[in-house]
Formats: sequence, C-alpha cells, structure tokens
Amino acid sequence: MKTRERLSGRVGFILVSLGCAIGMGNIWRFPYITGQYGGAIFVLMYIIFLFMLGLPIIIMEFAIGRGGQKNLVSSYKVLEKPTQKWHYAGYVQILGNFLLLAFYTVVAGWCLAYFFDMLMGNLEGLSTEAVGAYFGATLENQPRLILWTAIVIIVCSIICAIGLENGVEKSNKIMMSALFAILIILVVRSVTLDGAIEGIKFYLVPDFKKFFGSGISHFANVTYAALGQAFFTLSIGMGNMAIFGSYIDKKNRLTGEAIVIVILDTFIALLAGLIIFPASFAFNVNPGQGAGLAFVTLPNIFNFMPMSRLWGSLFFMFLSFAALSTVIGVIENIFAFFMDEYHVKRKRISAIIAVVLFAISIPTILGFSALKNFNPLGEGTVVLDLLDFIVSNNIMPIGGVVILLFCTRQRGWGWKSFISEVNSGAGVKFPTIAKFYISFILPLIILIIFVGKYIDLFFK
Repeated sequence: MKTRERLSGRVGFILVSLGCAIGMGNIWRFPYITGQYGGAIFVLMYIIFLFMLGLPIIIMEFAIGRGGQKNLVSSYKVLEKPTQKWHYAGYVQILGNFLLLAFYTVVAGWCLAYFFDMLMGNLEGLSTEAVGAYFGATLENQPRLILWTAIVIIVCSIICAIGLENGVEKSNKIMMSALFAILIILVVRSVTLDGAIEGIKFYLVPDFKKFFGSGISHFANVTYAALGQAFFTLSIGMGNMAIFGSYIDKKNRLTGEAIVIVILDTFIALLAGLIIFPASFAFNVNPGQGAGLAFVTLPNIFNFMPMSRLWGSLFFMFLSFAALSTVIGVIENIFAFFMDEYHVKRKRISAIIAVVLFAISIPTILGFSALKNFNPLGEGTVVLDLLDFIVSNNIMPIGGVVILLFCTRQRGWGWKSFISEVNSGAGVKFPTIAKFYISFILPLIILIIFVGKYIDLFFK
C-alpha cells in the first residue's frame, strides 16, 4: 500500500493552509466592504465573527481530513457509519472547487496581467478615466484574458503535479514569504503619505457614538456584512482545509493550528487595509467604491506617487501571490480527490484537470465580451457573478452546515469521535463546553447568512 504524502512539518502545514485561505477576499473585497460599512466598527465586528464562525469550521475540516487521511469525499466514507451517505454531499463540495476555479483563475489572470502592465509602465501617467477605460478594455480583450488565464492554470497545475512537498509546499513558502515582505513595504509607504493619518483613524479607531446613533437598520446591515465576510474569507465549506489536515500527523492538536492560521489570515487582511485606507484618504479617494477598487482606484492612487511603477508593481505582485496560492490550494484538493477515489497519479491527472479548468473558464472570459448581454442574476451581472453566487452563496454555506452536522451528530461522525481527533496531540484543546453553540447556534447563523444573501439578491 502506497504511503500517503506528507507535508514537511508544522510550518509547511500552516503556510499551505494559509496560502489557500488568503485570497482576493482578504485584499480586494475586505477593504472595499470595510469602506462601505464605516471602517473600524466593521473591522472589529469582522474579527469577532471570524473567530465565532470561521475558526470552528476550519478546525472541523482539519479534523475530518486528519481522521479520514484522505480528501473530503473519501474521508466522509472512512468516518461515516455503514449505510450513511454523507459522502454524497462531498461530491457537491468537490464540484464547488471546479466552479470556483472557473472564475477564480480568470481573476488571478487579471492580477498577473496588471502586474505585467505596471512593470512595463502601461498604466503610468494615465488619468482616472483612462485607467477605468483600460480595465474595461482588459476585460473585453478575449485573447489577452485567455492567455493570462491559461498561464495561471498551467503554472498552478505544474506546481501541484510536481508533488505535495516539492511543489505545493515549497511554492507556498516562497509566495507567503514574499507576500509578507511586500506587504510590509507597501504599508510603510502608505502610512507615511501626507494626510494618511485620517485614513488610519477611519480604519482603526471605532466611532461607537456614530455607529449606535445611526439606527437599528444600519446596525443590522453592518452586522450582516461582517458575518458574511467572516464566513467567506477563509475558503471553508468545500474541503480545501480538510485535504491539508490529511497531510499532517497527530503531534499537535488542531485547535491551536487553526487559531494560528486565522490570526495570520486576519493580519494579512488588516495590513491590506493599511495600504488602501491611508493612501485613499491621502489622495481624497473613496475607499468604498466597490469591486473596481483594486483595478481602477488603486492604480490611480499609485500614479500620484513618486516611483508609481514600483509601488504598483509590488502591489499587483502581492495580489497575484494571494490569488495564485488559493488556486494552488484548490487544485491540490481536486488532485487529491482523483488520486484517492480513482488511484491515479499526480502527473497523469494534471494535464486532464488543466484542460478541464481551462475549458470551464471560457464562459467567464466571454462573459465580459461575447456573452456580456447574458445577465443571469439581473441587469449588470455576468457569468462570473453567477458562478460566484453558486459557490459563495450556496455551496460554501451549505457545505459548512454539512461539516458542522457531520462532526456533532451521532448519525454522522459524532461529537465524541470529533473531539477525540481534534484533541489528539499537544497544544490548545477544543473546548467541549462549546458543544451547544457548535451544534445548534452556529448552523442557525450560517442559515441566516444563506437566506440573507437571497433576500439581498432578489428582494432589494
């Protein structure tokens, strides 16, 4: 029997898990959502909910993976009782990984394209309107998007094909180290701009008087937005953390490992805000402008700075590493599924998966040009929005609830088995006092997020 691949150690495990968790949600969505919902109050609520929602599910995914020693579907099969069918949900969760990459590889391609453009000086000196037009032209340029998306898929598939330790782990170590270094350089540059202090205050100093004086509707909106961002930022609910749990031994308890990952993930998101908010306030730009913040607003800000090409290139290198690390983590999960279920080798399956990923990314690319009149969720929406809605608003929350129920219900893996696995080793114990919260309150909160997303989309 072939020995299962292993990560080199605890540091490797933390970095590959962190690489999968860190993505566009931390660096692109978090800052503009923070800008829209009032700054520091939102940040505070987001951090609280991150530990209330995200942390328990990460721990459970790790436990399922380590307990089953396989991908999510196969681990369900190992851990579920005879005649149970929890693994059926696992197939849907794995499908979610494909749908995620159908649009996420395209977005990662945008990041690489913009890094190249910044490096070449293609955006240097452009006016605000010109930068916006440049981004629009990028989205409509089918050959260019196809090229960069293909580069993302090929590079990430090759890294996964090389192997777990020599490919996935080593690439994440390099990218995460570079990401931290670039992040610190950009933060120092941003917070030392003239006028940056107002942005820092907006971002880090909560105005409770203004917040609670804005009415119950405002309170509910901010709370719900913080709940949603906390849930979606960690790539949970689709088995991406379970697979890395299957690659580690039982030397350390899983709660402490998950806490470290959540803290580092939050730290990255907070530092990303320290790039964007001081710079936005220094140049009198609205940081809550929406999805165009990274690709339209920030290039405009960099153009106002001395050495704009340097700062812009560093930012989009940073953004590219965050996106690529997530793509690698999700592809690894897909690889593991086929290796565990169908006993195929990495290198044999890599080319097939790469071709499939490229094929399913084409509708997303065409959604900005040939298919731009296809508005699946209403006016102004494109194929990307539909895929994002299916994954983020459906598969992830439902998958999260399935994982919670599987680990806490006797008709699943069961609470005792879960606790035995999660508390094996040295380190922080999972508190058994949290059983009622994990079993009943947390699934209810996720259900509220799930229903709320539909209300936002179809009834507002």
